[in-house]
Amino acid sequence: MSLLATIAAAAEEGHHIVNELPFPAVVFGIVVFAIFAVFAAVTFSFRDVANRHAAKAEAYARDHGSATHHP
Repeated sequence: MSLLATIAAAAEEGHHIVNELPFPAVVFGIVVFAIFAVFAAVTFSFRDVANRHAAKAEAYARDHGSATHHP
């Protein structure tokens, strides 16, 4: 029996395995959205870290003779 014939025979049997989800599908979407919202909040909380330490970076560059200066 060829592979195609085997697949066709298996499809004709009509036995379908159905695994029920533990929650409705919408709940999975809400959970994923909440996780991404938390990740976005964490990322957003670091938005001004470079500016807070600009004085330290300039002092380090001045003390160590770095020729590059970032405003």
